[in-house]
Amino acid sequence: MRRMLVMLGALTVTLSAAVVPASAADRAGGWEPAPSAPWTSPAGARCDFAVRGEPVVDEVVRRVLETRPDGSVKRAAYTGDLVVRVTHEETGKSYDADAGGSALVEYRADGSQLWAVLGPVLVGFAENGGTLGRGLYIVDGAYTMDIASTGHKTVTGAHATVDDLCARIA
Repeated sequence: MRRMLVMLGALTVTLSAAVVPASAADRAGGWEPAPSAPWTSPAGARCDFAVRGEPVVDEVVRRVLETRPDGSVKRAAYTGDLVVRVTHEETGKSYDADAGGSALVEYRADGSQLWAVLGPVLVGFAENGGTLGRGLYIVDGAYTMDIASTGHKTVTGAHATVDDLCARIA
């Protein structure tokens, strides 16, 4: 719990400098575009049906806070508007999900990650893949997400809500 509070506090301080809209001026301050790629998920992987996700608003920026001696990113902050259209591939039913939360991400040497998050983030879970059942979710609030190198995700937070996107487009 203490580590979560420390990371969320650091996230709040880091992102307080990000109140200016994403622009060329932000890049001068160390902020750079961090676009999200479209993706697909086959039937049964996340939802019972095949799903496609594509950003319809993507103003996410990243600021690298710390690198390793080899130049790889060790810690980075992400913020900005992100809306992802999640579509049921067979029926075409879709939902525009607000995934524009802010996060401080620690990239560990073993390939695992620790996220301290404020606001909504789109998260996919495989079968037996973490603290939520198989599915696609918007997790919103103040929380941490520990992602093991195996992909297993543990979401921890006193103030987090979950929106089941598979159910929304079923």
